[in-house]
Amino acid sequence: QVQLVESGGGLVQAGGSLRLSCVASSRTFSNYVMSWFREAPGKNRKFVAGINAFGGKTSYADFAQDRFIISRDNTENTLYLQMNNLQPEDTAVYYCGADRNGVIIRTIDAAYSYWGQGTQVTVPG
Repeated sequence: QVQLVESGGGLVQAGGSLRLSCVASSRTFSNYVMSWFREAPGKNRKFVAGINAFGGKTSYADFAQDRFIISRDNTENTLYLQMNNLQPEDTAVYYCGADRNGVIIRTIDAAYSYWGQGTQVTVPG
């Protein structure tokens, strides 16, 4: 069992930045692909960015490319998402997910076994 706790969300003006964190309880954190997803009101959960087990490979949704950076610190069991130039359309609850597969970064939420409780990001229009 892996418990994930996100933090770092908040209210930010358009053009601003936030850094999300996701701390994992498991000592096997480094075995998992880790990803960020987001869920806007009335919409399905969507892939934002993912990173493989040892951090050598990353993947981004088109809307996140060039603005968001995913990283991980396996010594601290922590996943990060640096979000820059935030826009109103980035408003959503952001979730981190853990996939037992440690190699392939999958973009479908059903592939992930563990989820955090989410952290709200709000960018007023």
